[in-house]
Amino acid sequence: MALFGWLARWVWVLALVTQLAACGDKKPIVSESFVFGTRVEVQVADDLPESRARAAVAQVLAEFDRLHRTYHAWQPSELTQLNDALVAGRAVRVNPEMADLLLEAQAYTQQSEALFDPGIGRLIALWGFHADTYAEHLPDVAAIQNWLKTHPSMRQLQIQKDSSGAWVRTTNDQVALDFGGSLKGKALDRAAAILRAAGVQNALINIGGNVMALGNRDGAAWRVAIQAPRNAGPMAILELHDGEATGTSGDYQRYFEVDGKRYPHLLDPRTGYPASGTQAVTIVVGGPNAGVRSDVLTKPVFIAGEAGWQAMARLLGVSQVLRVNDQGRVDVTAGLADRLKFMPHDGKLPDIRRIE
Repeated sequence: MALFGWLARWVWVLALVTQLAACGDKKPIVSESFVFGTRVEVQVADDLPESRARAAVAQVLAEFDRLHRTYHAWQPSELTQLNDALVAGRAVRVNPEMADLLLEAQAYTQQSEALFDPGIGRLIALWGFHADTYAEHLPDVAAIQNWLKTHPSMRQLQIQKDSSGAWVRTTNDQVALDFGGSLKGKALDRAAAILRAAGVQNALINIGGNVMALGNRDGAAWRVAIQAPRNAGPMAILELHDGEATGTSGDYQRYFEVDGKRYPHLLDPRTGYPASGTQAVTIVVGGPNAGVRSDVLTKPVFIAGEAGWQAMARLLGVSQVLRVNDQGRVDVTAGLADRLKFMPHDGKLPDIRRIE
């Protein structure tokens, strides 16, 4: 899918989120940027001096830029240096932040039975998703089969952590790391910490549809849109409360088509091919690390498919889930259903099934 089309969809969503959030009498202070390959937006609804609020948001955007540059998966970065060392079979020293990211990723890989696995960077590259625009052709079948034989995984990293970082090595030189499935969520958590430290109590942080709420908007919950996978406009409106984050994984953001078939960037490590059977998964979580969990945990639920998504959500401890299957049917768990206002398209509401 061309970058322009993908970006245009997200610009529309961001504009709607701004409109929904700013429906009160007093407009929030809004700042926008372009990071992580998408538009980001931070709204502050506190009664603070504008200079103080904008200084806090500037710190947030600077941190986003630092994370993007440090952990870029295919442009020169600290992450690509680590990947180069792993393929060469060398042990490499990493700083405390990188060590924590690696250990966290290993834990999520284990928890999700490896349906979320940042160690599959070579597979992502084989499918052409290490680029801003995607070549519309399929990878060589033999290359996929060779990858499956070695089956690189985060679980094959050996991480020896100490007080000043960690030594990292791997038992499989085909492991290549890609934090694209978690970095936006990590950035949400960092943004929340920066804003709170600066005295900001009420804000909305939106990174291309991954959203975290702090406090409220003039005494009311923040309202955000959940994108319809196959229509322009929202599928539903969600009220997001203090400390909650919502994330969506969909087959409509990063994908290409060959002979009329859609191939999204959400790859199933069990098969080496894009996951099928699902158009989108949205979750809502709160508590510690809500940002990164909202980003990470959508992926294994998406990849688990029709037969496995409910069991995977239970395994991950996620109770608020909305899933759109490949026919457009919307399954929504009881924990989330009553929080949503569904929007009609062409005069019709989606086919909705409540999951108790």
